[in-house]
Amino acid sequence: MNIAYLNGAFLPLADARISVLDRGFLFAEAIYEVAAVIDGRLIDSASHLARLERSVAAIDLPLPLPPAQIEAAQKELVRRNGVTQGLVYLQVTRGADITRDFLPPEGLEPTLFMFVQDKDFLNAPGARDGIAVATMADQRWARRDIKSTGLLAQVMAKRAASAAGAQEAWMVEDGFVTEGASSTAFILTDEGVVTRPYSRQVLAGCTGLALTALAQESGIAIVRRPFTVAEALAAHEAFIASASTLCQSVVRIDGQKIGDGRPGPVAMRLRELYIDFARRTAV
Repeated sequence: MNIAYLNGAFLPLADARISVLDRGFLFAEAIYEVAAVIDGRLIDSASHLARLERSVAAIDLPLPLPPAQIEAAQKELVRRNGVTQGLVYLQVTRGADITRDFLPPEGLEPTLFMFVQDKDFLNAPGARDGIAVATMADQRWARRDIKSTGLLAQVMAKRAASAAGAQEAWMVEDGFVTEGASSTAFILTDEGVVTRPYSRQVLAGCTGLALTALAQESGIAIVRRPFTVAEALAAHEAFIASASTLCQSVVRIDGQKIGDGRPGPVAMRLRELYIDFARRTAV
C-alpha cells in the first residue's frame, strides 16, 4: 500500500483528499521538490530543502513546518513505504480559498502533501545507453528559478520531444540552451564542462550543483556560461543532471550524434562520483 503524507497525517495515497478550491489547483500557486532515495535514505536533502525555502520565500508562501520537520516526515514516509530506491515528491500550496480571488485572504493554512515512487535510476537504460534530446523554443515564464508547479510549458516540451523520439527536451532562448524540461544541461568542450550560470532564467539544480562541485574536486574544469545548440552539437560530450536521472549522457541532439554516439567517459565518471557522494552523504 502506498502511504502519503497530507497536512500532518500519514494515510493511504488513495484516501488523500485536497479541496478543489485549493489555490495550487486553481492558480498553480504551489512549490514542489523531488528528492532521490538510495538505499532507503534521502539524497541531497539539505540542498533540496534550501531550494524549497528560497522558492516559497519568492512567492511569500509560509512553510507549514520547519525544514527539519519536513525532512523527518519525508524519512518516515520512506520508511513506511519501504522504499529503497526511488523519489519523494513534496508540494506546498497556499491553501484553499472559497473566494477564488487572485489576491488570497489573510490567514490561509498552507497545504503540505508528499508521496513516494519506486524508481530504479541506478540501472536505468538511459544511464547505460545514453539518451536523446530534442531542442525547442523556451516558452516558460521569467522566474524559472522558482520551482513552481506551473509546468505546462515543460509538459508540452516533453510531449514534443517524445514525438521526436527523444527522452528529454532542451529549451532554447535567443539561440542559447537554457536547460532541460526537467534537468540541467551540460556539454564538454576543450574548455571543460560548460553549463549555464544560475539566475532567474534557470532553476538551480541540486544534483547539478553537487555534480559541478564533484567535478572541480576531481580536477575537471567547470565553465559557467550559456552555450548554443551549435556548440552542443559539436561538443565532445553532453549530459543532463536531475534528482530523477542523477547524471545521464546525451548521445543525440535533434537526431545528430554527439561524439561517437555513445555515453562519454567524463559523464560516466561524474555519474560514478555522484552516486558515491550520494551514498556517503544520504540521511
